[in-house]
Amino acid sequence: MSVAGNIFLVGPMGAGKSTIGRHLASLLNKEFFDADRELEKRTGASIPLIFDIEGETGFRRREAGLLQELAQKDNIVLATGGGAVLAEANRRLLRSHGTVVYLQADIDTLVERTRKDRNRPLLQNVDKRRKLQALLEERDPLYRQTADIVVVTDHRPPPAVARQIAERLKKAAES
Repeated sequence: MSVAGNIFLVGPMGAGKSTIGRHLASLLNKEFFDADRELEKRTGASIPLIFDIEGETGFRRREAGLLQELAQKDNIVLATGGGAVLAEANRRLLRSHGTVVYLQADIDTLVERTRKDRNRPLLQNVDKRRKLQALLEERDPLYRQTADIVVVTDHRPPPAVARQIAERLKKAAES
């Protein structure tokens, strides 16, 4: 299956952006990038370490620069970080350089999927459910404002979600 252009996945941590993104890229014969992994490769530091040294502000500055660079590529699927939509410039960039897909998941799904993950600085030493709920309340309107397509990922295998996204993209391209 082929769908022209870039696809940017947005949504909260635990929604499945990286896993679904890999499946989607394979289905659509596109190159896959994970923004967090790219930052780690380029800096030689983990996301938690970047947060420790530069704080969230420094991390967001690096993230914005990386998004600017990756959005210039052609034919990619990009899993953005959960907070990438916080900056209006990032939202404009994503909307203007491809199709934005919001991967939505309920709070129970997010808590379960992030339960054992130690690589998420915003979830360290806090009540994870409460923090995820607060992040979702803040960011959900931004995800929706930015997205061309919204897809629910709760209780669904990543390949099935990727197929649904591919079909919706194909239909959108035909209309």
